Amino acid sequence: MITRLLHTRYRVEDLERTVHFYSKVLGLAEVSRHSSPRGSQLVFFKAPQSEELIEICSYPASGPVVVGADLTHLAFEVPDLEAFAKHAAALGYPLSDGPTQTSSGSIIAFLDAPEGYEIELIQRPVT
Repeated sequence: MITRLLHTRYRVEDLERTVHFYSKVLGLAEVSRHSSPRGSQLVFFKAPQSEELIEICSYPASGPVVVGADLTHLAFEVPDLEAFAKHAAALGYPLSDGPTQTSSGSIIAFLDAPEGYEIELIQRPVT
């Protein structure tokens, strides 16, 4: 039986550009970096209040990375979507969609990470 989710992997071509995005734009902590036995370059990130990791993988032998529209995305909670959007835009990553208020009262928006991966941002309603 499965007991918990440990990590999610995204393969990229430009590892350092993606590492910069996850650390400087999203503010995630880099927790480890190493090479796999087959030669993949791996960098693991963690959000401050989460246990699950995000694994960024560069493995050129797999061929080009092709991310289709609406294929996948990561969703992160932010306390102040407007402030985050200003921060991300100042670093060259403006929102690609939103902000939009949902029927639950949350405000959501999206931005595009390097190589076409999509990031969803969610500001929960104040209760």
